Amino acid sequence: MKIDFNAMPDKEGYFGEYGGQIIPPELKSIMDDIDRAYEEVRQTPAFKEELASLYADYVGRPSPVFHARRLSDQVGGAQIFLKREDLNHTGAHKINHCLGEALLAKHMGKTKVLAETGAGQHGVALATACSLVGIECEIHMGEIDIAKEHPNVTKMKILGCKLVPVSRGTRTLKDAVDSAFEEYLKDPQNFFYAIGSVVGPHPFPKMVRDFQSIVGREARAQFQEKQGKLPDVIMACVGGGSNAIGLFTEFLADEDVRIIGVEPAGKGLDTPDHAATLTKGSKGAIHGFKCYNLQDNEGNPLAVYSIASGLDYPGVGPQHCYLKDLERVEYVTADDQECLEAFINLSRTEGIIPALESAHAVAYACKLAKDMSADQSILVNLSGRGDKDADFVAEKLKL
Repeated sequence: MKIDFNAMPDKEGYFGEYGGQIIPPELKSIMDDIDRAYEEVRQTPAFKEELASLYADYVGRPSPVFHARRLSDQVGGAQIFLKREDLNHTGAHKINHCLGEALLAKHMGKTKVLAETGAGQHGVALATACSLVGIECEIHMGEIDIAKEHPNVTKMKILGCKLVPVSRGTRTLKDAVDSAFEEYLKDPQNFFYAIGSVVGPHPFPKMVRDFQSIVGREARAQFQEKQGKLPDVIMACVGGGSNAIGLFTEFLADEDVRIIGVEPAGKGLDTPDHAATLTKGSKGAIHGFKCYNLQDNEGNPLAVYSIASGLDYPGVGPQHCYLKDLERVEYVTADDQECLEAFINLSRTEGIIPALESAHAVAYACKLAKDMSADQSILVNLSGRGDKDADFVAEKLKL
């Protein structure tokens, strides 16, 4: 049976058996209001024109597709191309959905936008978007990530958002989500929770995907124009999954294009120190939706780990779960060491310092390319730049 990928999710927010709204009735009505407002405003010429204008003149879209020739020659095999989301204003793909969410919050008359952040890229992008549209912004961030991603913390403060350190639990992304959501529940009528990935209750997995799908639309057209064909393989790192679904969506119906998501294996899949949700997780619910997640025998989320703060989340977007079950997308892993090697290698062969999150995808692309021929191609979504990680990596590698 041929799958109509454009029909996902259904009206209840499910991608197959994943997604939905596993939330209290009073919160369901709020989420339904957001869905209705989004579906109404996204069709209006004024909203579409304003967002398109901001993408072009503020973000700097379209982001280019770059042929990493020196890296390809060094690795051997397939040619590696990079979709340069690292060149966006604020340094990552996150600005794509943050602008959309901030505009929607303003349209709905909300007084404050709340969010969590791990690596800080979502926090910086949302603080930027809120400054632009003139709405209050509050970001919750784990204390470990605050120490690790200090450059992004500084940017958020400069941009005027309220930064809330989270000291509970693992003091990382999962706990930042919990903290931000609790603040949101204090006044959901007037606050807007701008979820930072394709996770959470419906309509957020759909909404964030729609805003991020500009990545794949651009990449598909750019690659065909320059190469005269589609890439043989497309690839992106997967934590919550927004940059990956942004690239994948436009290619899902192209059966000849192999699609790969790269999860963080951390210190090893045989240890508890990883965040390979689709690889090692089981079906359950987290943060208001059903997905594969890393959980204990009682269904509680496990503490997870990745060298990349933006990937250490125990759940994953519901559409990714469905695509895994359909076997349309392959989900693989790269560990910390492979990530660090790719980080340095791309920096020194192409002069591009990637985010540690993106370096997971670069690492697997280099591994896969060796088993492919020189007339084949791999397109990697380089979802962010590594400014935020440079000091951490330099200290870790004693550079």
